[in-house]
Amino acid sequence: MRKVQTEMNKFTLFDLETLIAERAQHGDDSSWTARLMGMGIEKAAEKLGEEAVETVIAAVAQDGEATRKEAADLLYHLLVVLNMKQVSLDDVMSELEGRTGQSGIAEKSARSEGTK
Repeated sequence: MRKVQTEMNKFTLFDLETLIAERAQHGDDSSWTARLMGMGIEKAAEKLGEEAVETVIAAVAQDGEATRKEAADLLYHLLVVLNMKQVSLDDVMSELEGRTGQSGIAEKSARSEGTK
């Protein structure tokens, strides 16, 4: 179900991560990214949670267009929070890559055992 690469869809999460970092660094008041970061991690994390809930609501309603839009908002706010916590997308991708060597059930079980 993957789209064929076109000029319109070459924008990646890595591009968005770079854009967020640039806007955060410049601190321009006209930038929502800079303003959100200026409100602190609690507000940014709250917005991330709101977008997650909105994505779930859209998906349960089986509204594909709304789900796509809310997923975009969710990814944006996730990258803002990651930037604020100094966690790169590469770090997250490495974590995911490390999990591909075992089943999701085994990986989750290993995490639960580590917290006991």
